[in-house]
Amino acid sequence: MSSRACWLLAIIFCLLLSLCSCSSPPDTARVIQVIDGDTIIIGGNYHVRYIGIDAPETYPEQEAFGIEAWQANRKLVEGKVVRLEQDVSQTDKYGRLLRYVYVDGVLVNAELVRQGLAQAKAYPPDTKYQDYLEEMEAEAREANRGIWAR
Repeated sequence: MSSRACWLLAIIFCLLLSLCSCSSPPDTARVIQVIDGDTIIIGGNYHVRYIGIDAPETYPEQEAFGIEAWQANRKLVEGKVVRLEQDVSQTDKYGRLLRYVYVDGVLVNAELVRQGLAQAKAYPPDTKYQDYLEEMEAEAREANRGIWAR
């Protein structure tokens, strides 16, 4: 093989390698938009669904504490750089990334549950922190926070 052909193959390989690295989801990203209490959009237009929790909805029907959950999520992450941790699954059936989301060392999934603005909900096989999330829910229930208020 000529040196010219080797250089051409090397260039093609580098181009293919760079294309592959652009398509994988990031481990850190800036939050562009907060959709609701458990879903965000990050740079690269990736939709991210928080693993292990279920927050009250704001759309299509507004549920009790849906606005509060959305506002708390906004306060925690909007415009900030977050760290994203994958469990087992990459995406859900809607194509959203499934992630544990951290900001300033705080696990946002758990913080929303602790505040009583989401409930712990297991979605196997993604259950790495489910025991911890359930502990946060028990704390919120005991303190009558948010959705657990009497």
